[in-house]
Amino acid sequence: MPFFLIKKDITTLRTDAIVNAANTALKMGGGVCGAIFKAAGIEAMQSACEALSPINIGEAVLTPGFNLSATYVIHTAGPVYRDGKHGEQEKLKACYTNSLNLAKQHHCKRIAFPLISSGIYGYPKEEALKIATDAIQRFLLDCEMEVTLALFDSIQIRSTLLGQVGAYLDTAYEPALSRALLNAEIQAMQSVQECGIGSPHYDGLDDLLEHLDESFSDTLLHLIQQKGRTEVEIYKRANLDRKHFSKIRTGGGYVPSKKTILALAVALELSLKETQWLLSLAGYSFSHASKFDVIVEYFLKEHLYDIYCINEVLFSYDQPLLGN
Repeated sequence: MPFFLIKKDITTLRTDAIVNAANTALKMGGGVCGAIFKAAGIEAMQSACEALSPINIGEAVLTPGFNLSATYVIHTAGPVYRDGKHGEQEKLKACYTNSLNLAKQHHCKRIAFPLISSGIYGYPKEEALKIATDAIQRFLLDCEMEVTLALFDSIQIRSTLLGQVGAYLDTAYEPALSRALLNAEIQAMQSVQECGIGSPHYDGLDDLLEHLDESFSDTLLHLIQQKGRTEVEIYKRANLDRKHFSKIRTGGGYVPSKKTILALAVALELSLKETQWLLSLAGYSFSHASKFDVIVEYFLKEHLYDIYCINEVLFSYDQPLLGN
């Protein structure tokens, strides 16, 4: 199932569970904790928490969501950051892992987190985001759940990589470029009804281009086979859920969106040339008038295929994310 970053108030999300960055006493606090208590109903939430308190750092417990749109609230106590040398990383990781496992026990399909310990507890945001992403990514390798990390604002992450992407944008991004190319692409997206694209063989792109008689789904399955991957591995690496991948796999004239095709290209570790070819078969193309396109193009050009890393950079630039 997919993992996404969003800029939104976590208390407004309609989901199975939201996570509260709690204190060990499970008392109403400030920040996200205070907002969750107020939205849920202070008296009802405090009463439910009193029956479960105190908890240890890294532990997770569950209460009803009461007046929230979420069915449950999972309360977890994050560590106060000192210097990174007092077990803070493992404790913060435990917050995510224990919360996810508790959500799984209660058959949750969707869960939303804040960036735990990054507020008054002082955890450096870039490090906190990396720990969160790593823990969630590991969980999703074996479990089916939609995970959202709700942030109040963009986080300047991976400063070196952002500098490299920024330099590429300076040279390749052309916002004043004629919009005709983008308009043509939109028309192609709306008009295409069936995607008959190349049948991949094992001798590279040239052979693929010689065979244009198979459906998108058949082509995708051959590409997966060619790369020596499993279908489950590919849809997870593409940040897609099982139902969406099943729809693509079944075919029936379904044409995936541009960002879905790019997510699959990343999962399959296609070259930039191969990705351009795959896009063109569905009526899409890269445009240097699109910041989103240029950012993804950079990662493909540099053979960087970590979709979570790509999405962090896209999020930093307020762009759509790859996947569902």
